[in-house]
Amino acid sequence: MKEIHKMKLQHEQAAEILNFVCENLKFLDQKKNSQIAVALRVAAQDGNLVSSLVFSPDNNTLLHVAAMLAPASRLNHISGATLRLQREMQWFKVVESVMDPGNRLRHNVNGLTPLDYFKISHEELRNKGEKWMKVTASSCSVVGALITTVMFAAVYTVPGGYDQSSGYPIFVKEKLFKIFLISDALSLFASITSMLTFLGILTSRYTEEDFLHSLPKKLIMGLSTLFFSIATMLIAFSATMIIMLEHNSSRLGAFFPVIMLTSVQVVLFVLLQFPLLVEIITSTYGRGILNKKVQKWP
Repeated sequence: MKEIHKMKLQHEQAAEILNFVCENLKFLDQKKNSQIAVALRVAAQDGNLVSSLVFSPDNNTLLHVAAMLAPASRLNHISGATLRLQREMQWFKVVESVMDPGNRLRHNVNGLTPLDYFKISHEELRNKGEKWMKVTASSCSVVGALITTVMFAAVYTVPGGYDQSSGYPIFVKEKLFKIFLISDALSLFASITSMLTFLGILTSRYTEEDFLHSLPKKLIMGLSTLFFSIATMLIAFSATMIIMLEHNSSRLGAFFPVIMLTSVQVVLFVLLQFPLLVEIITSTYGRGILNKKVQKWP
C-alpha cells in the first residue's frame, strides 16, 4: 500500500508538471513546441511518466526543456534579474524533484546535462543578476557605513554633555536618555550586521545555485537589518530632540515639526525600498511555483 501511495503521488506530481507545461506552450516558439510535442508523444507510447525517459529530437529530456530560458513575456512581471533567475531555478528544481535520479544527469546531443544546459541558457541573466546584486550591496553598504559612523560618534557626544565633577552624562537618570542609549546601540549593531551581510554578498561566487537561496537570504537579512538600523537611528534622534527641548518651553513648539519631518523620511524610505524586501521574501519563502510541496522520489 505504501508503494502504491508513492506511485500515485508521483503520477499526481507529473500531472501537475504536465499541466503547467501545457499552459505555457503558447509562450514558446514553434521549435520548442515541436520538441515538447515529440517528447510527450514518446512518453505516451511507452507508457512512461513525464518524469521518466522522455526525449525530444535533440535528445533533450523534460529537464533539459525546463532548463531553457523562459520567454520574456513570462519574466517581465518579475522585478529584477536576480528574482527572475531565482524563479527560473525554482522551476528547474521542481521538475528535477520528480525526475528519476538517473535521468537528471542524462546528456543531450551536445553532451550537456540539464544543469549545464541551464547555465548556458541563463548566462546572460546570471550576469545581469550578479551586476544588480553587487550594485545593490555596494549602495546599501555605504548607507550602513554612514549610520555606523554617526551612531558610534553619538555615544561620545551624548545630549546635554557630561557632568564635569562625576564624568557621567547630565541626563543619565532621564527615561528618554535611556531610550536614546538603547536605540543608539541597536542602530549601531544592526548597521554593522548589515554591512557584514552585504560584504558576504559582494564576495559570493554568484553561481546559479546561489541565486536560489543563498543570495536572496543574505539580501533579506541585509535589507532587514538596514531598515531596523534606520528606524532605531530616528528613534535616537527623536529622543535627543525631546531631551534638548523639553526643558525650554519656548523651543518646545519646534519639536513637533522635527518629528513630522522625521516621520516623512521613514515613510518615504519604506515606500521606496520596503516593497523590494517584501517581494524577495515572498519569492524566497513563499509557496513557490506549484501550489503544494513536491516530494522527492524515493
